[in-house]
Amino acid sequence: MEGPAPLAPCGAPEGGRALWLRAADGVRIRLAHWPGAAPVLILPGRTEYIEKYGLVIRDLAAAGRGALVVDWRGQGLADRALADPLKGDVADFSGFQHDLDAVLAAAADLAPGPLPWIAHSMGGCIALRALMRGLTPPGVVFSAPMLGLAQPAALTALMSALAALAHPFGLDRGYAPTTGPDFGLPSMAFETGNLTTDRDQFDRMKAQIRTDPRLSLGGPTLRWMAAAMSEMRALAALPSPTVPALFGLGGDEAIVSARAIRDRVARWPGAELVDYPGAKHELLMERPSVRDDFLLRALTLLA
Repeated sequence: MEGPAPLAPCGAPEGGRALWLRAADGVRIRLAHWPGAAPVLILPGRTEYIEKYGLVIRDLAAAGRGALVVDWRGQGLADRALADPLKGDVADFSGFQHDLDAVLAAAADLAPGPLPWIAHSMGGCIALRALMRGLTPPGVVFSAPMLGLAQPAALTALMSALAALAHPFGLDRGYAPTTGPDFGLPSMAFETGNLTTDRDQFDRMKAQIRTDPRLSLGGPTLRWMAAAMSEMRALAALPSPTVPALFGLGGDEAIVSARAIRDRVARWPGAELVDYPGAKHELLMERPSVRDDFLLRALTLLA
């Protein structure tokens, strides 16, 4: 731990604090901690940041639980890899395991004891790799985990080919085709967006990145896409762990592959999949009927 880090008001209870951590490869990341019994570790998705989970932390506190949330490398206030901070870039997904190791080492001091995980989207991919390498939290809740992308196989093949061609010339650090600096939430309209059906949650997320543009992130680089696809292929080939698990999936999911999620659940003894018709990608930022039900099921598993 390297001292205090900034933490903006976000609807979470008072008493939370953020600190800087240094991963094994030297990258600086941010961790926030809200004290409480039976804490939960939240592993966010791509583009996300600690403050986005303020209302989730509030709900966990109402259930008597503390929370920890991380800014992964390349997003939030953590170190970013390139001069253009809006480019979502990593060379290899193994870097996220360094981040998680640093978080768990800090958590052993901040919140000793069993630490279950709630992992969203890319955080679900990171969590699954951690389980595959032998970590054994008491339970994991997966919210629309990134185990595949909701895009045609031909586009996946094209991205891989472009990344391979661009890499020798360093051009894979450019934005992936169809993306750019204003890709995703910054330019997204609620009516056509693929994140949530809850207007208040959508407006809250937009307001956060307008208030602090440092939290914003644009599209991924070709290098990020290649690393992500390589990681998802590798994970798909491995058998499931035995950790108790709950999966949530929106009926209108359009970012990650619903098929890949269903395939993983079918191969995971004892895992439960809950479908939410009409819901989109952000189950924990969805309309109250979805958000409350999913969080209740999560707390039941984690208890």
